[in-house]
Amino acid sequence: MISKLLNSKTKTVTFSAFLLGVSILFSRLLGLIRDNLLANLFPKSQTDIYFAAFRIPDFLYGILITGGIVAVFLPIFAENFKKSRFQAQSLTNTVLTFFLINLILISTILIIFTPQLIEIITPGFSQAQKALTITLARIMFLSSILLGISAIFSSILQYFNLFFAYALAPIFYNLGIILGILFFVPSFGLKGLAFGVILGAFLHLVIQFPPLLKHGFSFRFSFNFKSPGLKKILKLMAPRTLGSAAYHINLIVITAIASTLSPGSISVFNFANNLQHVPIGLIGTSFAIASFPFLSRNFIENKKEKFLKNFSQTFNQILFLIIPLSCLMFLLRAQIVRLILGTSISGEGYFGWFQTRLTAASLGIFAFSLFAAALLPFLVRVFYSFQDTKTPVKIALASMALNIGSCYLFVWLLSFSNFFQKAAVGLLKLRDIENISVIGLPLALSISVIFQLFLLIFFLKRKIKVLNYKKIYSSLKKILIASFLMSILIYFTLQVFPLIGGNTKTVLGILLQALLALIVGISAYIFFSLNLKLKEPKLIFSSISAQFKRKH
Repeated sequence: MISKLLNSKTKTVTFSAFLLGVSILFSRLLGLIRDNLLANLFPKSQTDIYFAAFRIPDFLYGILITGGIVAVFLPIFAENFKKSRFQAQSLTNTVLTFFLINLILISTILIIFTPQLIEIITPGFSQAQKALTITLARIMFLSSILLGISAIFSSILQYFNLFFAYALAPIFYNLGIILGILFFVPSFGLKGLAFGVILGAFLHLVIQFPPLLKHGFSFRFSFNFKSPGLKKILKLMAPRTLGSAAYHINLIVITAIASTLSPGSISVFNFANNLQHVPIGLIGTSFAIASFPFLSRNFIENKKEKFLKNFSQTFNQILFLIIPLSCLMFLLRAQIVRLILGTSISGEGYFGWFQTRLTAASLGIFAFSLFAAALLPFLVRVFYSFQDTKTPVKIALASMALNIGSCYLFVWLLSFSNFFQKAAVGLLKLRDIENISVIGLPLALSISVIFQLFLLIFFLKRKIKVLNYKKIYSSLKKILIASFLMSILIYFTLQVFPLIGGNTKTVLGILLQALLALIVGISAYIFFSLNLKLKEPKLIFSSISAQFKRKH
């Protein structure tokens, strides 16, 4: 049964996205459990150390793997596989060997210079905090190597539509980190967190072996570094690596600024960022990953109509799902943070009231840019599918410059009494909190993400002149109307709940209030969507049901 699931293929973009969405949901739920344990088992000074230590290994993995090889490997693999399976196998072995060697070399260099890098990333830390951050960062470099190899396996699984096996990998990754918190930390202290990350990366790699072996892929060292396929990958990677570096530099700058603010600011930003990535992963990432192989094949086989159809349908489906989720996230931001982080599953309950309110405010700010953050992975992969990695990079660099400048501006504006600060305090309900500068960081990132999205749409229209946005605009108007009406009903439900005897001072009361608002919201959105005759609900349902129809 397990073998059958691991080796089963998906048939449509929507079902692939649905499957990935379900797996990401489980992964994110484990991630939320992980964050709850981090928030309540460790003082905020220690979670600041953990998140800061994560930045350098994550930077390496982000620029070379997720932002580099993963972005370009699949289209080149598709080209080679079209010629012959042997050629695709040869390319895979060469790429694996080349990147394994380079990941080890670069990791070794970065391990040596970790103290200097930590000085840059955490200028506001004490010497004791910096020393522990250095130790954790050095341990976690091994996870970058394991995840790097695993990411190449993931690309092959995507090409063959083996999304079941691919979907399990992030679940096992978070499970490894949770096991590290529960079993390694008691023995090794804070270093146990780093060991948990390594365990998660190892499980991420191992779970993807069986379907690849079943599919006839064997792996061996190949030093054919003059391979045309490898050269093409490196050529396409160069600009994309810069683009991914821009995103991670954003996070490093944010971490550096947060380290100079009140203790716990790094944790507040990261917890809110992790929460907003739940819907981004469920909707944006799942559709982007699922559509990428289809778009790549459509482009290689010169099937323009299929390409355009897949693009418009995927774009509309992301909007249909993410816009109401943005509204839900903003309206229920306090309940979300109080239930997920403010309620201790285990430990001393270190996540305090001020941290809860600042994290909820940060999450509320992220809600305004959620639609853009969810569409970015898809739009970037649209460019990758026709092997254009330069345009998204130029846009990412411009977005990075805007974000860095905005971070310093907003943190400064929020550090003293002025009209801007008072407006933020009133809108986000932050009265009685002395220092709210940290919310300038999600605000800056949100503005830069929206800026990045609109530039991508503009240049995509110039690149694909036959691309027609009229259908997208038509659906968008109806989605906005349905979401607005839904939001009114949710707000009304939240206000009425205490009046009918609901107690919002207990965990059970907050949970019941959130569930009631959620049920009302989802029911209302479906009702309004059907009455406005949106096509997306029917398309999503038919695509999922098509997966289970037997061929006659």
